[in-house]
Amino acid sequence: MKQPLVFPRQKVGLICVGAISRPQVLLHSFLLVTFLLSPIAAGAVDITQQLHRPLNNSVGRQSRDEADSLLRIGEQQYASGYADKTIASCLRALELYHSIGDLKAQGLTYNLLAKAYVQLSSFKEAEDALRRGLAIARDTKDFQSQIFVLNNIGTFLLQQGEFAAAGKTVEDALSIAHNVKNIEGEGLSLSNLGLVTARLGDYNKAIKLYENALIFRRQTGDAIGEANTLNNLGDAYLASGNYQDTIATYGAAMGTAKTNRDRTNELRAIDGLVKAHTAVGRYQRAFDLLEQRLALAKELQNLREELKSFESYAQLYKQQGNYLTARNFYERAIILARRLEDSKQEVQLLDQLTKMLQRK
Repeated sequence: MKQPLVFPRQKVGLICVGAISRPQVLLHSFLLVTFLLSPIAAGAVDITQQLHRPLNNSVGRQSRDEADSLLRIGEQQYASGYADKTIASCLRALELYHSIGDLKAQGLTYNLLAKAYVQLSSFKEAEDALRRGLAIARDTKDFQSQIFVLNNIGTFLLQQGEFAAAGKTVEDALSIAHNVKNIEGEGLSLSNLGLVTARLGDYNKAIKLYENALIFRRQTGDAIGEANTLNNLGDAYLASGNYQDTIATYGAAMGTAKTNRDRTNELRAIDGLVKAHTAVGRYQRAFDLLEQRLALAKELQNLREELKSFESYAQLYKQQGNYLTARNFYERAIILARRLEDSKQEVQLLDQLTKMLQRK
């Protein structure tokens, strides 16, 4: 049963979003990647270091210890894929941090809570948690947290199709990052601003923004951020039909991701390369890349990525007119969708297979 959202009372500053059109929204998984890459996410050790602050009374010390423990457990639960348990841990931690008046700790907890809600597709609750975290960052004049929370809110708005509001929010983050000379924040903000611009169809401007973002991300040695921006840049080149630069950029993203064992960006780069090589008729190279993709998915024991690999194989064989082999891969993907109990994906795959067979 879904946990009710219960927050301590505090002032929340909302960003006004006007009524705008809703063009095609980015794929959820792609935006989720961008959201989770924000450097504000802290590991268990980092959280302990950030939260430690001596208290004079034993009751306060006990509450802090329990809250810190809950937050560390929440991080571990989130990393293990138990978003519902993460939420329960965070809500209890928030009560304790509120009782001892630790705003900074509440801000960190809201950030984790928002990520857990996104994982469960509870977007209204995720936005509420993000905005509460932003209010705390503003109250405490924590500029770095403001930068990254604003980027997270911008990414969230982009996912909802609110492009104008997303752009304004990320621009605010970029302005703060520039004023306080936060290089990491400038790289992230420029990359996300490029993402918004690309969704609006201005690929030339998006490419320039991504190229500027890469300069900052390389200065900080943010390899994961660099690979993410390279993939964004590859997407822009692909959308504009520049296949030569598309292949070079995705190739750089794949190399960077592979070196740093960043499997999410490595898989994404492979997907981009498959599309680009297929578009220019290099089918054998596309098949070689799909073979790498499937091997990586199996190595990770990730059934969902295996499913995506089978679907990509099916689509490529279908494009070549090899319907028998395409059917085989569609059927293998459908089996995995059933194992994952993903009825929506199963229906979509069955629909693709039926339409293909009707065209034979």
